[in-house]
Amino acid sequence: MKLTSISKLGLVLIVLLIVNKYYVVIEAAPVTASSNKEAYVTLLYGDEFVLGVRVLGKSIRDTKTSREMVVLVSDGVSAYAKKLLQADGWIVTPISLLQNPNQVRPTRFWGVYTKLKIFNMTDYKKVVYLDADTIVVKNIDDLFKCGKFCANLKHSERLNSGVMVVEPSAELFNDMVSKVTTLYSYTGGDQGFLNTYYAGFESARVFNPEISAEVVNSKPVPEMERLSTLYNADVGLYMLANKWMVDEKELRVIHYTLGPLKPWDWWTSWLLKPVDVWQNIREQLDETLPGTGGGRNPHDEFLVIFLFLLPLFTLLFCYYRSSLQTRSICDHARQIYYKFRSGGALSYSAVTSSSINSSQQLSNGAHAKVPVFLGGVSIFFCFLAVLVALAVSGSVVPRQVKPWTGLLLMYEWTFTGFFLLFGGYLHLIYRWGKMVASQGGSSRPGSLDYDSEKGVFSFKTFAEKNPCLTFHDPS
Repeated sequence: MKLTSISKLGLVLIVLLIVNKYYVVIEAAPVTASSNKEAYVTLLYGDEFVLGVRVLGKSIRDTKTSREMVVLVSDGVSAYAKKLLQADGWIVTPISLLQNPNQVRPTRFWGVYTKLKIFNMTDYKKVVYLDADTIVVKNIDDLFKCGKFCANLKHSERLNSGVMVVEPSAELFNDMVSKVTTLYSYTGGDQGFLNTYYAGFESARVFNPEISAEVVNSKPVPEMERLSTLYNADVGLYMLANKWMVDEKELRVIHYTLGPLKPWDWWTSWLLKPVDVWQNIREQLDETLPGTGGGRNPHDEFLVIFLFLLPLFTLLFCYYRSSLQTRSICDHARQIYYKFRSGGALSYSAVTSSSINSSQQLSNGAHAKVPVFLGGVSIFFCFLAVLVALAVSGSVVPRQVKPWTGLLLMYEWTFTGFFLLFGGYLHLIYRWGKMVASQGGSSRPGSLDYDSEKGVFSFKTFAEKNPCLTFHDPS
């Protein structure tokens, strides 16, 4: 009996020890449940926007937020890009694309309905969605106090889906998906759909982050709230007035909405002043993977070196080829030999036959009439060469290099392209003129004999007037 009581007592003690140890572990473990309930989210369809996501993540981390950063990636994103984003601190979540049901739509909107999947992120209590072409310039954690759905009004009474606060719900998401094929979308994409789905959004109250938590908790959670321009500052609106319509120091999020002028394109920095803010954040990106510091791409780095050296070698090749056409290698060697032998004096043999022939052709060509249309054709081809050189340069220079690198490569390739194209045209005209002059000269043999005798007389006169020069008979 006593043994049984002791056994029961020991069992109770063991259970108490286990419970106590478990409690201690729970107490010692970091509390992550609250941080997991809220997150910043963005969406990535392909590698083209990877640099934008990296800069966005850097801008969020610089605000010292404790929320998680989640990037939803589709099948079009490479394994290297996923690895890079993970190294940057993003939680990479693969997703499948939602097909766009609208047949009449821009090509770039083929997968934008996938953005609706943020409404199904039920692992989080609330998420703040940011497009990959946005940056955070001041802490926006206060957005998590917003209602069930919050966005910013743009362009009259239309909401912009580039910055949104969402309270995920499986029921809400399923309802959206069921209405995708029936609700009208004025854009042919997710933004037009959301404007129709959230009818009356323009009448929603403006979100005020200054309201105390007690007041917020004492009222029902609003279904919709509007965000001020500070949380979605549109660069397109900046372009209209050439300034921000609000206090620039109070801006929270800058949104680079101009389609062909994304901040990672090198030429945009020379056109839009707000891109300087984006580029400054890019410069501060850490090298989380080899060769990725400052927003660099290892593949682009090799390509930049190749594109920088190729025009230089091409111009050097053209120069030496032109020099060898004027005088052969033997002429160069013979000239150097006679310079050393005669102490710098020129030899008769150093005067090449090509220069004599050129003089004869020039004399003969003087009798030929230049076509009237040649000037107009030359001007046209000059402008055409400039346009073609610019087009080629714009296509070969990587879009996401730094602004000064892009400008240097663009200038170098444009100059080289124009030099080759217009130089080739001038060479063609020269060959044509040479042919015409030869045909005209062959029809006047007497004139050729006279020119030949005149040329010999000129050399003799030159020799008599310059007795210090040494001439050698080539025979």
